[in-house]
Amino acid sequence: MPHISNFFGIIIRMFYDEHNPPHFHAQYGEYKCCIDIRTFGVIEGYLPARVLGLVVEWAILHKEELWENWQKIEQKKPMSRIDPLQ
Repeated sequence: MPHISNFFGIIIRMFYDEHNPPHFHAQYGEYKCCIDIRTFGVIEGYLPARVLGLVVEWAILHKEELWENWQKIEQKKPMSRIDPLQ
């Protein structure tokens, strides 16, 4: 499970054996969720509101890079790391 970014204790991952809709996984401690790249809505799971806000803020800033990584997943190519939220 490739780790593509990490900030404020939040780990962002994308997996090669994924399914639609295009999404990424965020983990903060024991909390985990999947976030849709198109809408930034939670597909499943839960993050505390403050953490979810940070994840969505980061995703908005890096939407193009998330799409590029999703395309790499589909082509079975290595994903790129994405800068953390600062």
